[in-house]
Amino acid sequence: MEGYNTELVLRIDWSEMDLFGHVNNVSFFKYVQASRVNYWEKIGLTQHHNNSNKGPMLASTSCKFKQPLFYPGQITIKCKVGFMKTTSFSIEHLLFNDKGVVVAEAEDIVVYYDFTKHEKEPIPLFLRDKIKSVEQKEF
Repeated sequence: MEGYNTELVLRIDWSEMDLFGHVNNVSFFKYVQASRVNYWEKIGLTQHHNNSNKGPMLASTSCKFKQPLFYPGQITIKCKVGFMKTTSFSIEHLLFNDKGVVVAEAEDIVVYYDFTKHEKEPIPLFLRDKIKSVEQKEF
């Protein structure tokens, strides 16, 4: 679990439970979304989008469920960038229950997108440098 430098802790809400008494699979995707947006804010991508109308577009997301989650409790999501290409990068997430057990593994593919031109663009240098700084590695 090396290299997961970004962490978010969330409280499990009773409303996230399903008929079977555990957290519904849809909630896992909400946790991953919260982690993804937290990462975007950490690297300045959300603010950059607000100023330029260029920023992240989610191309895909996936989740492998390992263990159920239960209310009450907390979930900790750790994430890191797995790869960075010309116009896209991945965010890998590990989701832990409050006993420190991995309950899910997820991955997002994010494309840098110009919302005015409606097309993808190369990830700008300042953003690449910020990701490298947060991740403490080269891509």
